[in-house]
Amino acid sequence: PGVFLSVFWAVALHMVTAFLYAGLPARPFWNTSLLGPRFLASAFAAGPALLILILGVIRRFTDYWIEDITLNKLALVATVAAQINLIMLGSELFTEFYASTHHNQSATYLFFGLRGFNSLLPWIWSAIGMNVLATFVLTIHPLRKKKVFLYAACALLFVAIWIEKGMGLIIPGFVPGPWGKIVEYSPTWIEIVVTLGVWAMGFFLFTLLVKMAIPIELGQLRFHKK
Repeated sequence: PGVFLSVFWAVALHMVTAFLYAGLPARPFWNTSLLGPRFLASAFAAGPALLILILGVIRRFTDYWIEDITLNKLALVATVAAQINLIMLGSELFTEFYASTHHNQSATYLFFGLRGFNSLLPWIWSAIGMNVLATFVLTIHPLRKKKVFLYAACALLFVAIWIEKGMGLIIPGFVPGPWGKIVEYSPTWIEIVVTLGVWAMGFFLFTLLVKMAIPIELGQLRFHKK
């Protein structure tokens, strides 16, 4: 029951987050019905991709063997979700730019630059390039079966979605401002260091839990009552 409850919570969390963004009428960049489905698709792509990388490390450096069927199932989920995410990205690009209106200024700033401001171009086009490349590798079954290509594609996919949902979603939603003024954003060193610290703490705690869980699963660590 806990598994099904966690799946429901995961879907609900992403949908509610998307609704909070999409419900802001002053931010037309987020006013799209595909925001919720894209949150889900990107989550079901990045999540299994990260799990594959973690399980690959566990399989390589510990005695706990991860079967190929497990990695293949996760890779299939990540592949389908990544394909759906790209399809919805293309749909949003068509909607934004085919009938160009003043409501697409945020999208124009993100993808092509606006009034000479273009600091997000390297971020978004790098993310799209990595997304397309990773999805292509995962879609080709012979490539996906080779672990080196699988791990590389999963790493690219995770980084691409991380950029897409950060610098490619949050920042352009605030540009231009309510008065039409453009103020560009770039991460400060303090923000970068804090982010690295949060990630480091997460990896540290996860490593501790894994180092305790693997001996238990292998039967090497047991609790004996006196």
